[in-house]
Amino acid sequence: MTPTPYLIARERLIDAPAERIFEVLATPALHSVIDGSGTVRGEQPNGPTRLSLGARFGMDMSMGTSYRILNRVVEFEEGRRIAWRHFSAHVWRYTLEPRGGQTLVREEWDGRAVRWRFVFRLTGFTRRHPASIEATLAKLEDYVLQDRR
Repeated sequence: MTPTPYLIARERLIDAPAERIFEVLATPALHSVIDGSGTVRGEQPNGPTRLSLGARFGMDMSMGTSYRILNRVVEFEEGRRIAWRHFSAHVWRYTLEPRGGQTLVREEWDGRAVRWRFVFRLTGFTRRHPASIEATLAKLEDYVLQDRR
């Protein structure tokens, strides 16, 4: 894969089964709980309580101002992969690779298909995404491990 500022990915090995982690990712009401960017707000999304391929769900967001975004699940493999996108065509993707009782979780922000992707660089999104993704993976880990504490 050719390096590009429009595909940003981070991985984290989490000491939990893939099924448990996937359940969190497939539950839109938990997205604000695990969001490391600080932009996803509220726990009452519009749409299904559990995501599946083609599902549409809305989220309250805030980046300087509050707004609502409608997402659609564009990739879905139960327990292994889930991805969604909205009108701008960039994709948030999670892939899970079981490793014994642990799971390697990869989160990607994929803006390669966005025609006006240069705006992401101009506005600083591509510089902020690595830290936001790492924070999301840490919050995801904390959430799935909280039952064991």
